Amino acid sequence: MSYAADLRVVLKGRDFRRLFSTRLVSQFSDGIFQFGVAGFAFFSPEKQTTALQVAIGLAVLLLPYSVLGPFVGVFIDRWSRRQILVVAPVVRGGLLLVAAAFVAVGLPDEYFYAAALGVLGVNRFFLAALGASLPHVVPRDQLMMANAVTPTSGTVVTFVGAGFGIVLRWVFGAGHGGTALLLITSGVVFGLSALIARTMHRDLLGPSYDPDRPQAREALRNVVSGLVDGARHLVHHRSAAAAMGAMATHRFMYGMATAMGIILYRYYFTDGDADAALSGISIVLVTSGFGYFLAVIITPWATERFPIERWVPIMLVTAGVLGAVLIIPFQPWGLWIGGFVLGVTGQSVKICADTSVQRDIEDAYLGRAFSIYDMLFNGMYVLAAALSAAILPANGKSFVAVAIIAIGYVLGAMIYRIVTPTRAPSAL
Repeated sequence: MSYAADLRVVLKGRDFRRLFSTRLVSQFSDGIFQFGVAGFAFFSPEKQTTALQVAIGLAVLLLPYSVLGPFVGVFIDRWSRRQILVVAPVVRGGLLLVAAAFVAVGLPDEYFYAAALGVLGVNRFFLAALGASLPHVVPRDQLMMANAVTPTSGTVVTFVGAGFGIVLRWVFGAGHGGTALLLITSGVVFGLSALIARTMHRDLLGPSYDPDRPQAREALRNVVSGLVDGARHLVHHRSAAAAMGAMATHRFMYGMATAMGIILYRYYFTDGDADAALSGISIVLVTSGFGYFLAVIITPWATERFPIERWVPIMLVTAGVLGAVLIIPFQPWGLWIGGFVLGVTGQSVKICADTSVQRDIEDAYLGRAFSIYDMLFNGMYVLAAALSAAILPANGKSFVAVAIIAIGYVLGAMIYRIVTPTRAPSAL
């Protein structure tokens, strides 16, 4: 069935519509907030953005999902999920007001980033509760459809929210006062999701009572030991471990390319004009988005003709070679096309990595494997930004960084190919 047809089916359920509406409103708010953080960190006209500030901004946006991800399940399996959906927006709204106040009065950036980390930490619980609640509002035979349409819809609405944030930036202004108003708007919109969640019965979304469920402290210890056990299991499954390594390689190199691109647009291409830099980097994001979409189409076709173990290194080498060729002229058009290339190749590697892990890891270890996967996915991106902060010049133009990206992709492909055995081609 198509996306639209699946959505029509699951929308027939009243409880699903309420939970779905809660998700859409919250993720629209996320888009506004994420744009506000990015604008403050990377494109604020009141300050000179450095590679270190880019690294801090990316860490704020990504690390809560890496660090908290494996642990949130302990609590959403013990607390009323409906109450999480009601209370979390209120807490988040309060933190957004605090962050807006910090920006408006001109306190040091550390205060803003601390508040933003709190916002994203709360949001991690909120999104996890949304996912865990889904089986309680759709029939079992529609669960796959619901799982297919809700993340796609949420991602689309987040992009729409970011676009709305761009419009608000034009209205409110690009300065700290405008950023503060953006954050307040995000908090107000997010608060609306609590009003929607309140229309659901307190016990509708679970969790179901289980007298044998371990206490929270014991469960937290189990999470840590479970991750270690999952890592040991991965070591004995070379194809899955290598696929994770390939994905981590891409995320590291892509993180370096992102940091370099932001600084190039901020200072090398635009002479410090924050609005022009934002417009330029937006084009790169659009071309990357087209690349992501194309990867969804071509990867299943390609892996019918090549085994994953060959297609992944092809994509990594393509990213390294073409990426370097396109970036080295240090012209805006090169970054536009480079964004498309890295979008296609990176998303193709991720699709193959997802498939390899699902195919090769035993079901009992799958959750722990994907927890490690998520930590690598975000953590490597942040580590790359940290390295960029150490090596990038003030204007972002660095042949050394380009060489690291190109060689890193190629080395990653070689190591992956050495580690993994070859299989027959198969459809994803």
